[in-house]
Amino acid sequence: MSKPRAAETQRRTRIQAEKEEQILEAALEVFSRNGFRGSTIDQIAEAAEMSKPNLLYYFRTKETIHRVLIDRLLNTWLDPLRAIDPDGEPLGEIRSYVRRKLEMARDYPRESRLFANEVLQGAPRIQEEMKDLKVLVKEKAEIIAGWSRAGKLADCDPYHLIFSIWATTQHYADFDVQVRAILGKRGDRFEDAARYLDQLFLNGLKP
Repeated sequence: MSKPRAAETQRRTRIQAEKEEQILEAALEVFSRNGFRGSTIDQIAEAAEMSKPNLLYYFRTKETIHRVLIDRLLNTWLDPLRAIDPDGEPLGEIRSYVRRKLEMARDYPRESRLFANEVLQGAPRIQEEMKDLKVLVKEKAEIIAGWSRAGKLADCDPYHLIFSIWATTQHYADFDVQVRAILGKRGDRFEDAARYLDQLFLNGLKP
């Protein structure tokens, strides 16, 4: 796994850790705005307010920085899906999953756009992780299908249900500028979205 240069030493100082976080925060902003291909070390150094040689002391390449961000993202990004409980009440589990995904869109919009940019480029740097994602989705799809067979949910294609939840929740992060431009200051867009998505999914999935 790629890691910052300072992490390779046995004793990593507080200042080194702070500098790494400063660089990663700047890189997240740059990558989420420009994508991997459109981002440069110079842009990240400027956003981090440090010289390029100083940045390169902590991270040798743009790829290393991006890899650290992706690893962090994937450690938390799939937690909402992992949390679906096969022993839970089906409609309640679906509702909770939708809410968790919407909260991720609200709280981690740059991370959502970072992931979206990577996927739009063909996911060249996360091929192994995509295999893990396929396994996880299959596991949860089988749970949802089992609920449908048991008459606890309406009959549905579990894979496309999961895709639909991704599309409708991550939209509020990936297309935030568009959403805000259209809605303006009208209410709390995430609370309004949560109520609407409850209606959309729960009404459609009632047995």
